[in-house]
Amino acid sequence: MAFGWIDEQAELRRRAGLVRTLRPRPAESPLLDLASNDYLGLARHPEVTEGAARAARAWGGGATGSRLVTGTTELHTELERELADFCGVEAALVFSSGYAANLAAVTALAPHGSLIVSDAGNHASLIDGCRLARGTTQVVAHSDPDAVRKALQTHDGPAVVVSDTVFSVDGDAAPLARFAEACREHGAGLVVDDAHGLGVLGAGGRGAPHAAGLAGADDVVVTVTLSKSLGSQGGAVLGPARVIDHLVNAARTFIFDTGLAPAAAGAALAALRLLRREPERAARAREVASELHARLTDAGHQAVRPDAAVVSVRAPSPEAAVRWAAECRAAGLAVGCFRPPSVPDGISRLRLTARADLSEGQIERAVRVIGETRP
Repeated sequence: MAFGWIDEQAELRRRAGLVRTLRPRPAESPLLDLASNDYLGLARHPEVTEGAARAARAWGGGATGSRLVTGTTELHTELERELADFCGVEAALVFSSGYAANLAAVTALAPHGSLIVSDAGNHASLIDGCRLARGTTQVVAHSDPDAVRKALQTHDGPAVVVSDTVFSVDGDAAPLARFAEACREHGAGLVVDDAHGLGVLGAGGRGAPHAAGLAGADDVVVTVTLSKSLGSQGGAVLGPARVIDHLVNAARTFIFDTGLAPAAAGAALAALRLLRREPERAARAREVASELHARLTDAGHQAVRPDAAVVSVRAPSPEAAVRWAAECRAAGLAVGCFRPPSVPDGISRLRLTARADLSEGQIERAVRVIGETRP
């Protein structure tokens, strides 16, 4: 029977407690949301939603084609200019998603004969970029600059080191400055995914590379998403102008994909301008994360100290994590639930988003519910 193996795989997932299901949410929900990646609370901000509506009215519902045909509007180039200026780099290139941006950066910058050194904790999009690239990939220990050096010493040709800036599972930050030092010792490039750093780290939310003193470096390429702190959708690659020009000509997820919808570009641009005007939102997101962590650990939970806006609380098993998250939801709190294969260490977790717009009362409520439903 065609696809008969699917039933066997489904049964294995069920036995392991790893079944995933879609849960459509209504436009308005009574739940306290600590599950989304809306770090700055901008997804529903009136200026951001109006930016999306205004762009849709002006440019239509879709980009109508790939960026190299009809899919590049004046709005896209305006967003790219302002992103580059905000993050302190020469140029930016917008993609339809952060996933597509990561695939583009890794595959286009790791040709045949090159070495890719990939952190063991990297996001799936970076891992998939490594798999699709023509270079050879070597996975190294998590956040270990010495392991990066050792890997680079084995290769004489072109090389690139690939890492998240803030890892999405535990919210820990990579040692970017030390990674860059290791790269420079061997003439390698550094590609970092700042999906969880943009809007949270750096001066006014300019990102982890900016905080590490790497913004504008000619050997550093940064990818970002527009779907987290900027409350929209899409992604971008930031870096030297010659790298961006290369991606326009070589990155398949740019050349062959329909451009980002104008509404998403308009929303991201409005959010970026709002962040420029209200840089304190970045500091507030970090403050909320620290407070959540302190209260959770004081209550006896095994929570990982956050470096940005992700707070991770460990669960005893995949089944317990699913049950815990479900009971939190029943009590009015939405939290993330991370299980294998999404976690590289096999340890299941609740994942909490420390949003800048959370009140003290909401923080207290979240900690109380997590404690009351603990397995």
